[in-house]
Amino acid sequence: MLALLGFLMVAVFMYLIMSRRLSALVALIVVPVVFALISGFGTEIGDMMLAGIKKIAPTGIMLLFAILYFGVMMDAGLFDPLIKKIVKIVKGDPLKVIVGTAILATLVALDGDGTTTYMITVTAMLPLYRKLGIKPMILAVVPMLALGVMNMTPWGGPTARVMSVLHLDVSEIFVPVIPAMIGGIAWVIIVACILGKQERKRLGIIEIPDEDLQSLAGQEVAAADETAALKRPRLIWFNLLLTAALMVGLITSFLPLPTMFMLAFAIALFMNYPKMQDQKERIAAHAANALATVSMVFAAGIFTGILTETKMIDAMASTLVSWIPDSLGSHMPLLVALTSMPFTYFMSNDAYYFGIVPILANAAAAYGIDPAEIGRASILGQPLHVLSPLFAAQYLLIGMVGVDYAETQKFILKWAFGTSIVMIALALLTGVISF
Repeated sequence: MLALLGFLMVAVFMYLIMSRRLSALVALIVVPVVFALISGFGTEIGDMMLAGIKKIAPTGIMLLFAILYFGVMMDAGLFDPLIKKIVKIVKGDPLKVIVGTAILATLVALDGDGTTTYMITVTAMLPLYRKLGIKPMILAVVPMLALGVMNMTPWGGPTARVMSVLHLDVSEIFVPVIPAMIGGIAWVIIVACILGKQERKRLGIIEIPDEDLQSLAGQEVAAADETAALKRPRLIWFNLLLTAALMVGLITSFLPLPTMFMLAFAIALFMNYPKMQDQKERIAAHAANALATVSMVFAAGIFTGILTETKMIDAMASTLVSWIPDSLGSHMPLLVALTSMPFTYFMSNDAYYFGIVPILANAAAAYGIDPAEIGRASILGQPLHVLSPLFAAQYLLIGMVGVDYAETQKFILKWAFGTSIVMIALALLTGVISF
């Protein structure tokens, strides 16, 4: 009965958010509470909810300060010199322009936000594409491929969800997949080279005077800014070193990730905006983004807390194990990695990571497979997720570039599939997931 109620709870949750009857935030809180009441756990619901919230609190804190930190870095203009440099280096060569687009999108996507990545990349590169006559479709495709890889950062959506529902930390989920991500980025650059060579053959190399390049770079960086007053060009090296130190700390786990981001944010905010009023404005500017993400994580704590404390998830896992042929049980990490592509394309990240992944992880445990392996495998399909009709940021990208949605899907699908396959292959070779 518990297994049946558990599967029904997940099905109702997925239906409600995918049909837009309820927002994911509301459904994560209301649906498990209703099913806990139906299951006869009325007097224990409060403790179950609190237990779940406590387990995901470090992840929620990390996300809050990661979003604020990268928001401050964007405001201060950390990436502006890079944009100008890329525009000047690529000049009139379509191959260099498209590879430069891939590099720029990858670096800007470090903050894990699709909207920011697309706005900055397209604003910086679109004038060059128009000047040279490069197909605008390529400017839509390359940033999407880059974001598909970089969306796997711990402060991005999927990895944060995995860590929260499986109660794991960044060293168990994210750090082991870094080599696979590097391979994914290399694949994106290879794709950019292939597309660039095609455009170079079609268009040739066009000479653009230096003054025109400077104008393009200056105007487009300025257009991407909310206001020039926020920029801190004199602190560019400090901000770069601070971000590099943060990345090193992330990999080495020198401090717990939440405390690292809290400390880095405090330093960045004070050094870039020492005036109290400026600090308040910067926090307020990114508060909506932070609130939307962090509130979702804490709501997920309620969902997973009730699912776990009622033992529904154990019953569901046992049922699922009984359905899996013994010959396939030991291959679950690979199966999860492969199926994560269609799952994350047709489902929202909330539905997949909060509803499906915990069940898969518990089922795999019956075969002696570490839940961390399932968590890692589940994020390898993200290059397909950013193409999903449920991924809102792509509509902004398509609108800015001015291309057709259906044509974009046809053009990018094989390249995105290739990105996931490359990362899955590298994950297998490095032992991040087992076969």
